[in-house]
Amino acid sequence: MEMMVAAVSDNPMAEKLLSKRVQEMVINNNIEEPPQPYVSRVQEEEDPPPMAAMGAPPLVPIIDLSRIKSSSEEEESKDELYKIKAALSSWGCFQAIGQGISSSLLDEIRKIGREFFELAMDEKKKYAKTVHEFEGYGADPVPEQGQFLDWSDRLFLTVFPQDQRKYQFWPNNPHSFRGIVEEYMEKMKELTEFICKAMAKSLNLDENCFLEQFGDQSQFQIRFNYYSPCKWSDRVLGLKPHSDSSGFTIIMEDEQGLQVLKDDKWFNVPNNPHSILVLMGDQMQIMSNGILKSPVHRVLSNSERDRISVAVFYTPEVGKEIEPQNGLINEENPKLFKKIKDYADIYFPYYQKGQRAIHTAQL
Repeated sequence: MEMMVAAVSDNPMAEKLLSKRVQEMVINNNIEEPPQPYVSRVQEEEDPPPMAAMGAPPLVPIIDLSRIKSSSEEEESKDELYKIKAALSSWGCFQAIGQGISSSLLDEIRKIGREFFELAMDEKKKYAKTVHEFEGYGADPVPEQGQFLDWSDRLFLTVFPQDQRKYQFWPNNPHSFRGIVEEYMEKMKELTEFICKAMAKSLNLDENCFLEQFGDQSQFQIRFNYYSPCKWSDRVLGLKPHSDSSGFTIIMEDEQGLQVLKDDKWFNVPNNPHSILVLMGDQMQIMSNGILKSPVHRVLSNSERDRISVAVFYTPEVGKEIEPQNGLINEENPKLFKKIKDYADIYFPYYQKGQRAIHTAQL
């Protein structure tokens, strides 16, 4: 993760602000204008109105994974697999229901995230990271000069491989935190394996081909995101526009705020407390030879209420090369990407500049 160190010296004002978390600034409530490093935009005309006011806009596709898991009807299973391919080649994401994770566990993982961010600031700071670190409590490394900061605080942890856990960043409070995270992430391992197989079958490939590219020591990281209320929601974003560096990401939220970019327009991701969003990352776009898209997405800030989301990043093992699957390459569909490894190290310098990095893998 050495490549993730930010150019702090190039952005001293942002470094100074980072010593106070966003949540701490909001609690103190003594700011009349948004600090300049957080100002990302003016009100944009393309911002979609609330979903109820949009008539019948395109919606992020919904996939019932239980129809694949337990279907005794081959045609029913094929229909759902077709929906997966259609969703991921168009939107780059889908909302998964019937994913086999109990509502009570989904509620618990959101609850411990909220309980952590409700702790006293001195308690949370026991798990704080510096501006140079990636794991722990805080925010992303400071971006390069000219790039804005996100209106959010985070707790970022590596969970698998288990020997890579840094327990100094795992909160002791709430007391149930570690057990619930471990239970949830075991379910995530099962789910990512199932999704990998389903994506492969939707493309008429061997069901294990993507799993083999991720490797036996694939990485699982969890990030709890806390978005404080923001009086300047028309000028400040909770999370900047970006695509993910992961293979794919699984996101759960408690309030609407996430948006995906499709056909040069932003669309709200509807909030459903019992569904999860499966969102492709750049590395899945590479492995699928560009068929499955890695969408640009962002998070809006809200002037009235806070928001929690939980993201799980599923990434190929360190040092393992990935490339487009051979079964997706032919005369009509030439190979679009070269072999590449440790894409996150390539990705982050571009992310810090507000740019995408997938072009670095293109042939």
